Amino acid sequence: MAETDETGETCAIRETGTEGGPRTPVAAPVRPSRRAVLAAGAGAAALLGAAGEAPYAHAAPAPAAPDAATPPAPADLAPYASYWFPDTLPAGTPGPGTVWRSLLRWSPERDPDLAHNTAAVPLAQRFTPVPAHRDARAGQARIASLVSFGPTAGNPSQGSPTADYYALTHWAYIDELVFWGGSAGEGIVLAPNGPVVDAAHRNGVRVLGNVFLPPVAYGGDLQWTRDLVQRDALGRFPLADKLVQVARTYGFDGWFVNAETDGGDSALAARMREFLRALRAAGAPHGLRITWYDAMNATGRVGWQGALNQLNQEFFEDRAGKVADTMFVDFRWTAQTLAASGALADRLGRSRHELWAAVDTESRGWDSAVAWDAIIPRDREHVVSYGFYRPEWTRNHLTDRSPGTFHRADDLFWTGESLDPSKPAPDSASAPGSASASGWRAPATAVADRSTVTGLPFACSFNTGHGLRWYENGQAVSDAPWNHLGLQDRLPGRRWVVDTAGERPSVTLDFADAWRGGSSLLVAGALTAPAVIGLHSTRLPLTRGSVLELVHAGGSGPVAVEVGVATREPAAPGGPVPYTWLPAGSTGSGQGWRTARAGLAPLAGRTAYALAVRITALGPEPVVWRLGALSVHDAPRPGRPAPPTAPAVTASARQDGKAWLRLSWRAAAGPHRQPRHYEVSRVLPDGTRRFLGGTCGTALYLPAVPRAGRERAAAFEVRAVDELYAASAPARTTLVW
Repeated sequence: MAETDETGETCAIRETGTEGGPRTPVAAPVRPSRRAVLAAGAGAAALLGAAGEAPYAHAAPAPAAPDAATPPAPADLAPYASYWFPDTLPAGTPGPGTVWRSLLRWSPERDPDLAHNTAAVPLAQRFTPVPAHRDARAGQARIASLVSFGPTAGNPSQGSPTADYYALTHWAYIDELVFWGGSAGEGIVLAPNGPVVDAAHRNGVRVLGNVFLPPVAYGGDLQWTRDLVQRDALGRFPLADKLVQVARTYGFDGWFVNAETDGGDSALAARMREFLRALRAAGAPHGLRITWYDAMNATGRVGWQGALNQLNQEFFEDRAGKVADTMFVDFRWTAQTLAASGALADRLGRSRHELWAAVDTESRGWDSAVAWDAIIPRDREHVVSYGFYRPEWTRNHLTDRSPGTFHRADDLFWTGESLDPSKPAPDSASAPGSASASGWRAPATAVADRSTVTGLPFACSFNTGHGLRWYENGQAVSDAPWNHLGLQDRLPGRRWVVDTAGERPSVTLDFADAWRGGSSLLVAGALTAPAVIGLHSTRLPLTRGSVLELVHAGGSGPVAVEVGVATREPAAPGGPVPYTWLPAGSTGSGQGWRTARAGLAPLAGRTAYALAVRITALGPEPVVWRLGALSVHDAPRPGRPAPPTAPAVTASARQDGKAWLRLSWRAAAGPHRQPRHYEVSRVLPDGTRRFLGGTCGTALYLPAVPRAGRERAAAFEVRAVDELYAASAPARTTLVW
């Protein structure tokens, strides 16, 4: 079934405003197909398209030194995710908050925000455990996700002081994430920000930047396409080399290339194919990937096929071999065109699951009408893979966008109405308006989850990467809301598998209290029988010194707690997990955080394939119980990580008793363990330490730090934090008021 807009016209990906609402183009003779481009610029500025003559980028000024005669304004210090035009800049002047840059003239040495935009976490290896349900298949359909985390211009590099953020956590079902955005008034080549890449990499998910050549009706200029595929005097493609340099420098995994500016010819199409081949050849040795969007075809015109066919095949595979690693098939697909696409991929010697069939969830989320059997039929092999367009609907459609409400909606989207991937609800068995009543086929019901938990030490504090406060050892050390995906833990991939002979308790990520970070796992309800809550799928080698630690707290209703370690996998998908149970103590009503330890020496020489907890009510009242942290490591615990060195304030601005500043430091030299991340705190005159932020890199921007009374200087501490959340000794620096 073709994707249509409200007028019944067939659509390409649709243009959107900053927060995902539709944006209407400047008056055009014929109403064009709607196009999804993140257009943060307002009015006509977002739709500029005439080619400019300026050969150089309007570069942002480098931050002034703290003692400069003319200090920078606070707004000048904030780093943002990078975006560019290929070379030619638009005519006119950019809108407020927008900087026009030429990618061709970008270099790492001249990038003042590089330290704030670079990802630090390498791409983790994944494995596929035996699926929790027999319909969740391994080795067939995969999922791509096209997500707009913020506006094109002004997308913070390192989180921001709000919990209202699309803190994606269901990485277990995603194969590839595209950092979606771009507009003719701001920039059309986008590099992902570091926190998104770090969180994705920790979970084994590749992240692609976006190259968007917009439709003419939305300000697109064919000159930008020509710029992208230009050759130099030696016949090379300088922009291909530049895209590879950006991805390698910033630490992400390749590019989503979307050429939707019409007006080209077959010669331009041939040049585009040659460009893609050069881009892939330059990036492949570094593990970089290309996804091609089904728009431009072999004639050079934009003609969305909704299929892999003879008109667009050459951008996927030509006579010389692979051109793109995957293709995103436009919304116009039908059951027949997807079947034909898969068959053509087979004939080309390519996997049919390298084709992403577009699924538009921007406007209606789980109420979207999707012909699921055309993609992931239950009674035969999956036809192709699929790609979600704008799944951040789970946040954007909410009136209450508090973290807990968002995660409940996001769990429904990815897991389904049952909220248990081992027991999916039938499509037609739910109340009207629910996720299943519309026929929504949640990913957990069809696609096998994956995990990266393969080595010791391993720890999880159930931190989602945003929160209302920041906690350390069960105490709030900051009351400010925050988001930073790079600080997110590796969360359980199956949320939530619960096995009980009695009433199923509620299992949620909760933000009212935590052991560390911003959230904890909350189990609540009347436990009429013991309840087993599945946690992580793992491949952990156990030794005689291996120890499992659990930090938990009681709220109401005393419970006995056990931890489960499975040293075998289920015999078949959906089968019972064979846990070995170890006591972990008990908690009483209102009891605070406590740590339980279980030695794993009896399991030495074996592999832990899964972890779980089992709680049993010790009384008749309903239970409220929190799991704050879980870790497995070999004893003794390693010592604290080495502290960072050379902390310094590299730029600052002061206004109305507050300071905006950039901090930087160096990782400890020598054979030290790589920190998981760094945390920055403010030390107040009374000695109180207040958490300000964290990052996986070695630089952090701090906005609006207030002066404490009449203090002469603000003191800051930077600590390295390891995989078990042990913090180093502090490295200190100050800012004189």
